[in-house]
Amino acid sequence: MAQVRTQLPRYLDTCSAECLGSRPPVYGMGEVCHYGDMKITHLGHACVLVEAAGARILIDPGAFSDLWHGVRNLDAVLITHQHADHVDPDDAPGLLEKNPQAKVFTADDVDQTVLLPGAEPVIPGQTMSVEGVRIEAVGGNHAIIHQDIPRIHNIGYLLRAEGEPTFFHPGDALDAAPEGVEVLALPLMGPWAAMKEHVEFVRALNAPKCSIPIHDELLSDRGRELLSRQISNLTGTEIISLRGGACRDF
Repeated sequence: MAQVRTQLPRYLDTCSAECLGSRPPVYGMGEVCHYGDMKITHLGHACVLVEAAGARILIDPGAFSDLWHGVRNLDAVLITHQHADHVDPDDAPGLLEKNPQAKVFTADDVDQTVLLPGAEPVIPGQTMSVEGVRIEAVGGNHAIIHQDIPRIHNIGYLLRAEGEPTFFHPGDALDAAPEGVEVLALPLMGPWAAMKEHVEFVRALNAPKCSIPIHDELLSDRGRELLSRQISNLTGTEIISLRGGACRDF
């Protein structure tokens, strides 16, 4: 059985410093998934720390959480798009200053709202390597919020490493469905989608064995539980909550 831990509030050198707490909620009918050595920590809303193949990769350090502010020893920071809940214009630049060795990859219009030192814009289909992790950029556009709101670019990131599960963070879009996803960072709620679209998105991915709810800061605890249970029941994916800074080995 994979180990689940809840982190202390300080995220300094490694995710695997002391962890506290009990196993978070799991929704689904099958056996809880377990793969290998990939460790995932949910640092609030859309922010996820992935540790795999010798790399520490932080995705979407946004303004809806401060759990990521003290993260150190990063090898890469990935930004899916320019919205402040995915890249905090006030604190993300400081994070990069404290992690000068980290590669920074962003959608190609992020610099319209925040300047990130050393950021490299990426486009769909582009691949990058960080230590032993191969990263593929997929997607292209943010989901439609309203016809009167201009669309921006959105890059989903597919992470692969030999001997470890394939992880996918889609950002704010549900139209890219890469093959082979085993662990999904599942946006649970946003003003750009309804639950029926989230269900079809998971189905289009062939119902990854594990889904970790993200993009959930606009929900109450009751709403999180309801959507997690319904999506799991309708797709068969195991939904594992890592809310509150929990981490889990996959």
